[in-house]
Order: sequence, then C-alpha cells, then structure tokens
Amino acid sequence: MDKGTAISIENLCKMYKLYDRPSDRLKESLGLTGKKYGREHYALSDVSFEIKKGETVGIIGTNGAGKSTILKIITGVLSPTSGRVVTDGRISALLELGAGFNYEYSGLENIYLNGTMMGFSDSEIEARMDDILSFADIGDFVHQPVKTYSSGMFVRLAFAVAINIDPEILIVDEALSVGDVFFQAKCYRKFEEFRKQGKTILFVSHDLGSISKYCDRVILLDHGTKLAEGPPREIVDLYKRVIVHQGPEDQKKGTAVRERAAHNGADGAQKGSDGIPWTTPFEMNPGALEYGDRRAEMTGFCLFDKDGLPTNVIEKGTELTIKVRVHYNEDIDDPIFAYTIKDTRGTEITGTNSMYERVAVEPRKAGQADVVTYVQEVNLQGGEYLISFGLTGYRGGEFVVYHRLYDACSLTVVSTKNTVGFYDMNARVTVEPEQQP
Repeated sequence: MDKGTAISIENLCKMYKLYDRPSDRLKESLGLTGKKYGREHYALSDVSFEIKKGETVGIIGTNGAGKSTILKIITGVLSPTSGRVVTDGRISALLELGAGFNYEYSGLENIYLNGTMMGFSDSEIEARMDDILSFADIGDFVHQPVKTYSSGMFVRLAFAVAINIDPEILIVDEALSVGDVFFQAKCYRKFEEFRKQGKTILFVSHDLGSISKYCDRVILLDHGTKLAEGPPREIVDLYKRVIVHQGPEDQKKGTAVRERAAHNGADGAQKGSDGIPWTTPFEMNPGALEYGDRRAEMTGFCLFDKDGLPTNVIEKGTELTIKVRVHYNEDIDDPIFAYTIKDTRGTEITGTNSMYERVAVEPRKAGQADVVTYVQEVNLQGGEYLISFGLTGYRGGEFVVYHRLYDACSLTVVSTKNTVGFYDMNARVTVEPEQQP
C-alpha cells in the first residue's frame, strides 16, 4: 500500500448464508445428505477503493447497500468472506449506538473501558478526560449508569470518546443524526479541525447536505456493489437517480432540451410562438444530468432579470424569473414542478415546488403543454450557483419522476455587499451614543 494511503480495499466480498428455517442450517452443517439448504446473499461484492491520508470521504447508498458492513470490516468488527483490507493509522470508530459500551457501567467507567480497548493506559485517558467531558457536555450524568441515558446523551458521550483519543482515522456511521443541532455543529467543527490536521475521516450519512459540504470524495454503494465514486455533487446527483430507479443504465440521452440547445447553439436562441427564447441565449451545462420516464418532459427553459431580459447574470436583491416549458406525452394527474439552486459543491441552498407553494394543477392530457413560471427575489451572496429543474408526481400512490434536469445552467449573482453565509438576511445595523443620565 502506498505511504500516502490510509485505507485500501481490494475486491472485498461479504457473503451470508440465508435459510428459510433454523433446522435447515443444522441439516446443512451436519452434511448428512450433501444437500444445500441455504442461499447465498452478498452484502458486499467485489468492492475496491482507496482513501488517501487527510481525505474526508463519505459513503452513501440506499438501505441494504452495504455501507455499515464495509465500515465494520474496516474496523475489524466483521471478517470479510474474501478480499483484502489494509489500514495505516490509529482508528477510532463510532459505528452503532451502544457499540463497545457496558450499559451497567457509568459514563465515566465506560470512558476508561473504551480507552483501554483502544490501547490507552489510565494515565493517557486521564490526560484526555477534560476534553472528553467538555465535548460530551452531559454534566453529572457521567457518574450515572449509561442505561439511564437518552439516545442523545449516549451518542454525545460515545462521540466525545471516539473523537478525543487522537485518532489518525475517524470512522462514523450515522451517529450524528441522533444529536441535536448544537451537538452536530460541534461535531462538524471538529471535522474541520481534523481535516486541517491532515487526518482521515470516513463516514456514512443520509444527510446529503453534509456529504456535499464536508466530503472531498463520495463512494456510492448499491446492493453490495460500488456503483461509482467521485466528487460529491456528481455522486449525490447519481444517488438521487438510483433512489427512483433511474440508474446509469436507465439514462436516456438526447432529450428535447439538449437536442434543441445543441441544434441552435448557445448564442442562436430561437423564440417560440410565445416569444420566449426556449433554447436559452446563454450556455447550457453540457454535463447536465437528465433522467425520468418521460411521460411528461421539460422541453425548454429560460432565466430573466428584473428588466425581463434573458440572462443568467442577476444582481443581488433583484427578482429572478424562471420559465420552463413542459410537454405532456401521456395523461398526467397533479404534476409537481420544482426548481433548486445549489452551490458549486452541490449543496442545495434554496428552491421550491408547486406542491410546497400549494399551486393547484388540473389533470393534463397528452399533447398539452404548460409554461411554468417561478419568480424569486435573489438575496444570495455574490458568486456562482447551479440551477436544477424537476417534474414529478404520484401514480397509484407511488412517487414518480417524469423528468429531472440537474445543474441545467449556471447562475451568477453580482453583489456589491456580501454578508456571512449563503444568504443576506437584510439586517439593519444602528449605532447610537448611549444616553447619559
């Protein structure tokens, strides 16, 4: 393994034998008849990847994708059926609520227990005790049996132990979803501190915003196989396709928006009968991600500034108008129209849809077309953003994606005054001399 690599996974497999009845397991183990009663289930199948030292890497996937299994193998909780795992550095892991804790022991006793299991002496644990107790912030409950703790208190203590024993590799599995917002903020500040120190973080989360914000790279697992790995924005978008069964093999290329844009060119926008330049007078993202079953589809879009001019450069504090043309290829009941603004890392910053806004949409017939208009006051900080569009609905009670167009085009916000964060909340600041008595 390369000296700059913290974790190396090669052709990793984990297979379980599943039996319909407990007696079948016994019959097969005795081997009296030679008959196979169980069926093989691969929680992981031929998974390979490397994580460099100092990287923050996320693992995402649907339930049953193999995320927790691979973390347990890396930390030695499980043994692989085949393949190779090599790590370089002290590992601290927070895999499951309660893992490694004795419920009858007090919080303080569990700190010593966990520290000892990680190879620390009592004096080394005591040297870190103040940091652990300060981070956990559970007060006198540290002297009570952990079986009396709430789930939030439990994870605070477990995370405080895991993160304050000076690991070189930190592995976390969904634990942060239990803590409150203040604890989560404290954990992510610690993540940033770890990254600056060149330490490695590997974590599983369903919080795609955190994945996009904190990860250098993301690995997508699906039914035990590695589907893809790459930049957060790209992999998170792919994951959203997988959720609605529109994986890479289902992608349909050459859709109406792209075909028309490519035919007319970025600067050759043609206006429709309604006078709207549907092929956009600015550049469309050539790497825009499109998918859906196409029972209805978006065949064009355009952005307008406060003066009604088509452009993707908007002045902060002014109105942005977005128009999207929708064509129905089949009868559709209650379509839902959506748009989202993301930053360049893929973090969803704002957006809305017709359902949130309580816009009633009558059933549409095949062959009909609509123009959907969104009007948004832009108080975003100056910078570069990406706009995505969605056309979804429900059929027979099931959520359906008719057409999604992710990162369709860029949005440039021009500002003469930026504040803190993504948004300008238009605060007012006054300074007045104190009145003397």
